[in-house]
Amino acid sequence: MNRDKLFEQIKIKHSFLCVGLDADINKIPTHLKELEDPLFEFNKQIVDETNKYAVAYKPNMAFYESYGLSGWNSLKKIVNYIKTTYPNMFLIADAKRGDIGNTAKMYAKAFFEEMDFDAITVAPYMGEDSVTPFLGYKDKWVILLALTSNKGADDFQFIGNPPLYQQVLQKAQSWASPDELMFVVGATRASMLQDVRKTSPDNFLLVPGVGAQGGSLEEVAKFGMNNKCGLLVNSSRGIIYADSTDKFAIVAGEKARELRDEMDVLLSKYM
Repeated sequence: MNRDKLFEQIKIKHSFLCVGLDADINKIPTHLKELEDPLFEFNKQIVDETNKYAVAYKPNMAFYESYGLSGWNSLKKIVNYIKTTYPNMFLIADAKRGDIGNTAKMYAKAFFEEMDFDAITVAPYMGEDSVTPFLGYKDKWVILLALTSNKGADDFQFIGNPPLYQQVLQKAQSWASPDELMFVVGATRASMLQDVRKTSPDNFLLVPGVGAQGGSLEEVAKFGMNNKCGLLVNSSRGIIYADSTDKFAIVAGEKARELRDEMDVLLSKYM
């Protein structure tokens, strides 16, 4: 999906919501565990109830890789289902890959060719040759980790002058244009989005941490939105695990709608 089409979907749905499909067999409703493929069924019902309010989905690879071949099969099925049933949805592989050379090329082949994701999260620590193998695919994106909200982010991301995360933002923009490069910026550091936008005014930002992690959607929009919205705000637990009964998907849809309604107001206010 290219930049114009992504922005079009944001305008059509009045939303910049990304739903994280972090399907954990220990957290999904008990009645699903009796089915042949509970992870797929859980995701399918979540997607069917939230697709009207979301513009993107983001499966985290760890929740599928941990189950071996069966997990990969479940992931493949939900990717195919979304691509077939909701073809205008932006699909992110939250894989955080970050190797070099032929290894990176194989990761790119796996997620962009075999799995047909629109984007993949990539760690920048090994530099340009760990990122460029993911670039050059038509209408595919690299989402580079820049400023994260976990406690350990303070170990490295603020070292130096300018701080390391700013150096990542600056350097990476020499590798790719805003048409194929996004950055991850945590919602719990929303006030710092002002500094991010000074360095990266045009790039889309993937912003996790709203909802269960305590990030403020209002602050994210205030400090991070640009004239093309420029934001994909992710919510995972606050939507997909809002209910554990047989109404889990309906409740997930309601939670997604609540966030979409907030986003509608913020789009009018800040864009």
